[in-house]
Amino acid sequence: MNIAGFRWALLAALVCTSFQPVQAQFKPAHPPPESAPEQPTFAIRVNLVRLLVSVQDAAGAVISDLTRNDFDVYDSGVPQKLAVFERNTSLPLSVAILIDTSGSTMIDLHYEVESVLRFIPTLLDAGNQEDTFALFSFNWRTNLEADYSRSAKRADRALHALKGEGGTSLYDAVYLASDTLQGREGRHVIVVVTDGGDTTSYKHYEDALNAAQHADVVMYPIVVVPIANDAGRNTGGEHALATLATATGGRIFYPEGFEKLDQAFKEILRDLRTQYLLAFYPDRVPATPGIFHSVAVQTHRTDLHIRARSGYYTPK
Repeated sequence: MNIAGFRWALLAALVCTSFQPVQAQFKPAHPPPESAPEQPTFAIRVNLVRLLVSVQDAAGAVISDLTRNDFDVYDSGVPQKLAVFERNTSLPLSVAILIDTSGSTMIDLHYEVESVLRFIPTLLDAGNQEDTFALFSFNWRTNLEADYSRSAKRADRALHALKGEGGTSLYDAVYLASDTLQGREGRHVIVVVTDGGDTTSYKHYEDALNAAQHADVVMYPIVVVPIANDAGRNTGGEHALATLATATGGRIFYPEGFEKLDQAFKEILRDLRTQYLLAFYPDRVPATPGIFHSVAVQTHRTDLHIRARSGYYTPK
């Protein structure tokens, strides 16, 4: 583990400590009455909440030189004190790449495959040497095509074997990918390449969103619809994807034609290389296990646009 990873593991640890009185090794001259209360046991539970934050100006340019004092963080409306601040954080990435292989993608799937194959080497070459990726395909079911690793060759074999068929179980795919990310060290990212909404999932939108938020995922949907088929777009599905992106601190892309796919992946990489890491220990807010806390991140500069996840769940 590198220094940054060690520092995060140390800070993010869940601390449970108990203090028991030391028992004397002799019989006291005046023993306490049997009704005397037992000595109390103390327990401390610490939950470090981390926020991956992207900042842009009105023109869309990345702002990467802000300081700790430029940010205000609120948990359920209560101001919080930052315990961790990192600019351009280098925490390792675990990136789940979800490829839509439903029947509607059959003709143009090879464009998506080639663009993903160009994205993977740039993801691995320019960042932390512990960055990894996994590949999932989804149609009426979700398949793990390649587990988390740094093997571009494995990705090549898996991607070239994909075929388009069946319906679209998008929410199932997000739910299952989030489950594989939960507990992995560092940052968690889902990139989903699809041409529309969900049609065959067992899970619902709320299930996918809750799973992503429990796993501390940043989500980047790329909606690929050929211009010739623009009239058949699933606007309801696209709205759901946009909401998933906003709630997790990511953003959605609408490349106009397959030739713009590479640009979408480049912008995702730019986001990942310029993220701020903010973290705090919740103070003066309910610690009830399993409840959702809304979070807001602000700056004193009104010309800047901030993207961060909308909240977190307290550990159960």
